[in-house]
Amino acid sequence: MNRLTDLLHIKHPIIQGGMGNISNAPLTAAISEAGAMGTIGVGTMSVEEVEEIIVETKLRTSKPFALNIPVSITPHLKDMIRLVVTHGIPVVSLSAGNPSPLIPFFHEHNVKVICVVASKKQGKKAEDAGADVIVAEGYEAAGINSNLETTTLALIPQLVDTVSIPVVAAGGIGDGRGLASMLALGASGVQMGTRFIATKEAPFHANYKSTLVEAKDDSTVIVGRSMGRVRRVMKTPYAAKLIQKEQEGVALDEFSHMTSEDYHRVGALEGKLDQGFINGGQVSGLVSDVPTVKELVERMMKETTDIFNRLSENNVES
Repeated sequence: MNRLTDLLHIKHPIIQGGMGNISNAPLTAAISEAGAMGTIGVGTMSVEEVEEIIVETKLRTSKPFALNIPVSITPHLKDMIRLVVTHGIPVVSLSAGNPSPLIPFFHEHNVKVICVVASKKQGKKAEDAGADVIVAEGYEAAGINSNLETTTLALIPQLVDTVSIPVVAAGGIGDGRGLASMLALGASGVQMGTRFIATKEAPFHANYKSTLVEAKDDSTVIVGRSMGRVRRVMKTPYAAKLIQKEQEGVALDEFSHMTSEDYHRVGALEGKLDQGFINGGQVSGLVSDVPTVKELVERMMKETTDIFNRLSENNVES
């Protein structure tokens, strides 16, 4: 147990990243059942869709899970806030916008608040606003990313030195070595998205999973940088179209449409990699199998323990 696991009432210091419109109950519940913190990302889904996922998740697990709300993106902010309270969700993750006005309300209803940040300044503001946990997301991460492009390795120790609340590292983590390294940098845990895609419980298309398993260290690409819309995706035929469009000077509205959640679903759920994109972090090159969520989490924890034991033994011997 550490500050993070104690605060969130979970066994392992691992949180699932919000997956937007491809969030689902089977994966979220499996992660919580494995002792980590499952998360439902509301993305731009309707209230009815999100509530259906919440209800199914609660049927699959009695363990805690979180709701990720992208503050400036969801068209149903007030309703998503209502769902947290109505369904007694114990943890909310706030991203993509200013969380400050929402934190007091959640605390009044005994909801722990995680704020996703990409800089020291954002982290300090979140702490001052009352956040319970900070997720610091580096440039290695999948999907929509910060224009600052700061790496996880550089960001975590700086944030740990800046705030007093638990810091969770996100971006570039997919095994026990990643977890151990972030703990060594002062983080209280990690958040993962890409690695959980390639698990047996994740109900995504086989083409998505096989793309991750076959990925190399250079199998992801950034699109949207020229428009200030940084997004990391897997190299696919559709990603090549996005890059070409960007080079041709595509209008922001058209690019936003081409990278909307509708096209994410086409790639992730239908497996049509020439018609829709799939998000993927730089950790993709480390993915080599498709275990169950429980196997993945337990393997990571064993790897982490083994690393610290080995380091401790080396120190004693020296």
